[in-house]
Amino acid sequence: MADDLENLTLVFLRRLDAKMDRLGEDMRDVKERLTAVEERLASVEKSVAMVHGDFAGQSRRIDRLEMRLERIEQRLDLRDA
Repeated sequence: MADDLENLTLVFLRRLDAKMDRLGEDMRDVKERLTAVEERLASVEKSVAMVHGDFAGQSRRIDRLEMRLERIEQRLDLRDA
């Protein structure tokens, strides 16, 4: 009877060990996928920052054009009252 109980315990421990191995493999896979997501997110953040920089540059150019246009209108006396 004690041998049967001991064998049954070993069977359950082996099953538990196999499940733990599968969980370990799954966690490695999840970590790899999470790292890939983090890398892509960093890439997206860099792209967004570049777009913001482009907008700032365009705003600067528009501001300069507005100032030039105002000077031209003023010289040609085209300004509205």
